[in-house]
Amino acid sequence: MKKVFLFIALVITTVGASAQSDKYIAAMKKNLAAIDSSFRNPANLLTLANSFERIAIAEKNQWLPYYYAAFCQVNYGFMEADKEKTDGIADKATELINKADSLMPNNSEISCIKSMIASCHMMTFLFLASRAGYLVTSYDDDAVGHMVKNEHGRYWVNEVLLRPRIAWGGDKGAPDAAELDLWLTRVLTIQRLPELFA
Repeated sequence: MKKVFLFIALVITTVGASAQSDKYIAAMKKNLAAIDSSFRNPANLLTLANSFERIAIAEKNQWLPYYYAAFCQVNYGFMEADKEKTDGIADKATELINKADSLMPNNSEISCIKSMIASCHMMTFLFLASRAGYLVTSYDDDAVGHMVKNEHGRYWVNEVLLRPRIAWGGDKGAPDAAELDLWLTRVLTIQRLPELFA
């Protein structure tokens, strides 16, 4: 009798897992099919990001829903007309991609989304400088990526150090070091260079 109950429990568990998996696959397919058309209207990207996040919450061990939620979120950030909101949108994308990264560490696709998020934050830096009355005439960077081997023996970029050189124009010239640090440290790991504040 124990064997019969054990067999029935195993069948129910297998069928339940299969049904959940089918539901997950169907939801992912539906959302993935909607990505291309969502770029026509930025609000649709945000709706899609929220939908992917709901899938991720339901499927706690799946990294792809978090990945696509972050992808939609950061693209929404690039398209958002109100640049005051861009930093918060990028922060939400960071939260989502970090969850994906915790489930699938050292994934190069996740690293690409992290780079997109950094670019979105950089838009915030340029906006903050502009809003404060500063003119950025050029931004150059000698970024350095640090590579390490993952547990599979493959190299990946685990850290990027940005060393920006910013040329300022306009009547105000360059901001003081404290104000610049405030803007940059919101989003970047900065190695101070003397010419940064020249």
